[in-house]
Amino acid sequence: MGYHRAGFAVDGCDIADRPRYPFAYHRGDALTYLAHLIDSGAIERYALVHTSPPCQAGCALTVGTNHSQGWGGSHTDLVAPVRELLDASGLPYVIEQPNGRAEIRKDLTLCGEMFGLGVLRHRNFELGRWATPSPAHPKHRGYVRGHRHGVRRDGPYVAAYGKGGGKATVLEIQRAMGITWTDVREELTEAIPPAYTHFIGRAFLTARQEVFA
Repeated sequence: MGYHRAGFAVDGCDIADRPRYPFAYHRGDALTYLAHLIDSGAIERYALVHTSPPCQAGCALTVGTNHSQGWGGSHTDLVAPVRELLDASGLPYVIEQPNGRAEIRKDLTLCGEMFGLGVLRHRNFELGRWATPSPAHPKHRGYVRGHRHGVRRDGPYVAAYGKGGGKATVLEIQRAMGITWTDVREELTEAIPPAYTHFIGRAFLTARQEVFA
């Protein structure tokens, strides 16, 4: 949605059915689909590729709390194969990952407080074949509301993940992140605020204009 608001025509791809996705959509394995676009030459109609490989292998929750408690299982890290295809595409690209141990360059880091949102939702972005500076990271205004490590806190931000323990309701997540097109909790908790991709989209268009100026 953020890219759309920045002026892009958006095509999406996911392995799951996403009937609420508001733009052109291909259901299938993203690696296979990207390889098809490259091999067929259809990739040339695009200006930028944004990818969000599954992040469970390296996210802070997996390598922190879940690991310490013996929760969860093994996860496949798809960042490297995604990057290999992105390099082969010849296009500028974005790889998005949460804070954690994912093997990406942190060329850009965004936080909800940068955009006055009700979530923190820190995300790191590796930028391929283009660059833009990270905006200043303002001081957080307080805690994320809910239980953590046995302590209950209140604060100006909601926890847009999981259930129970003071986690946000679906409506609270929608309002905090600025997402209106889905009310499916799993989709909301996996999403990033459209303010992030709006910022990235505008930054990319500015960078491209500067190159051709």
